[in-house]
Amino acid sequence: MGMKKENEVVEFTKVGLEYGWLGNMFSSSIQEGGKMWLTSEALFQSKRFNDPGIKEIIRMEKSPMGAKMKAKKNKDHMVVVPMSEEDVEIMRSVVKMKFDQNPVLKSRLKSLKGKVIVENIGSRKGERHLFWGARLVNSEWEGQNMMGRILMDLRDEYLK
Repeated sequence: MGMKKENEVVEFTKVGLEYGWLGNMFSSSIQEGGKMWLTSEALFQSKRFNDPGIKEIIRMEKSPMGAKMKAKKNKDHMVVVPMSEEDVEIMRSVVKMKFDQNPVLKSRLKSLKGKVIVENIGSRKGERHLFWGARLVNSEWEGQNMMGRILMDLRDEYLK
């Protein structure tokens, strides 16, 4: 990202913290296809599969981390390559559904006008973390921060 810490940045990490509602693990139900999803994480993970049985197993999980683990357990059946262009478009559509269907969250997102949004991955290791988020190294953000970009794009779209 190459962005200095001084820029006006809104960071989100854990659900229980001030900006935790920005993340996919936040409990915010979404309706799609006549079914209720407890979190955007569960819906996102399920959209990586075609198998209705696997999709339902993921949907029925009570926690977003449980949904993520069910997806990982079935990764051999994924039809979408993680971190691919298709995966990013799926994430974009799921995040849009989350905010479109939850007016309070949509209003909060709009209130972040002009701020840089970063999913702070802290010390988490792995390529996927630096793809979806970023970490602060020597006062600069490293990582692609794809989740933050999606949120900023959506916010700007709402503000038009």
